[in-house]
Amino acid sequence: MLAVDPAQLRRIHASSGTTGNPTVGAYTQLDLEIWGEVAARCLAAAGVETGEMFQVAWGYGLFTGGLGMHAGAERLGACVVPASSGNTARQMQLLESLPVAGIGCTPSYALLLAERFRAEKRKPRALRIAVCGAEAWTTEMRGELERSLNVTATNIYGLTEIIGPGVAQECAEAKAGLHVFEDHFLAEIIDSATGKTVPDGQLGELVLTTLTRDAMPVLRYRTGDITRINRKPCACGRTHARIDWLLGRVDDMLTVRGINVFPTAVEEVLLSFKELAPHYRIVLERPQGGLDKLTVEVEHAHEAHIDHGKLRTAIERKLEETLMISLDVHILAPMTIERVEVGKVKRVFDNRSIGR
Repeated sequence: MLAVDPAQLRRIHASSGTTGNPTVGAYTQLDLEIWGEVAARCLAAAGVETGEMFQVAWGYGLFTGGLGMHAGAERLGACVVPASSGNTARQMQLLESLPVAGIGCTPSYALLLAERFRAEKRKPRALRIAVCGAEAWTTEMRGELERSLNVTATNIYGLTEIIGPGVAQECAEAKAGLHVFEDHFLAEIIDSATGKTVPDGQLGELVLTTLTRDAMPVLRYRTGDITRINRKPCACGRTHARIDWLLGRVDDMLTVRGINVFPTAVEEVLLSFKELAPHYRIVLERPQGGLDKLTVEVEHAHEAHIDHGKLRTAIERKLEETLMISLDVHILAPMTIERVEVGKVKRVFDNRSIGR
């Protein structure tokens, strides 16, 4: 897929392999310069300022998050704290002892940090910004994260096939969609079934074309991500078009007894209950000779005094009204669901093919 002589390459990255085999991305010096520029724009939009410290808690290596945002922070003139992913005790120590203004990581890891700080009755020294991406999350989870970590949290978007993190970024001023850097990336929304472009404001699959990519340009790349495009002026003054928070992926959609279910829709309902923590699992099973069974497991919040029966009934009713399907809810004790320090959190366990 190279459009340049291999001798011109300066770096190789690869996707996390979320949807199958990892995809390799190749970069020339020009690509790295462009990537640094758009990543710097992302951090600036999130509120990071020149001279401030920014802790990169995405993984370094083949995954694009760590090195991509490291370069962006340096391009912005910020001071990078290259913590990489995992080693939560060290992450907390850095946030306590250094005047770190911003952190970049997955939203689930930011929540894990907030949970650990609360449990150990500690707090970051100067943290006020969280730039989160690399996994699906919702505005409801953003609210929980902002309350628990006392930060302004914004959403970042990118993918290895295009350049890495830096394709689009939510601004801290409006927090109303992610600005696509249209001088480098052309965004379209299509109907996944027909491949035809849909009108602005209508949900569909995001398609991207690189306008300046050197080593591996792509034309009308189908991302598989479901969103809509908004070209109305933003309160922040930026003129680039915005995409909504991703509803999910085309291949994330679950079909349960003929009903389409997006995991993000489940998350939105769960996080509307203040008695619940933002940690959950969706389990799908198909009993022999029976219909698909959907179970949602969710933790109750620390120190929450709840009536399990009443709360479970209320959650089941609201989920069934939203999803138009019957299901079971299991309310678990805090810390029951495994936390992920490195990589992306797994929330959906589709066991319907097991034992066939």
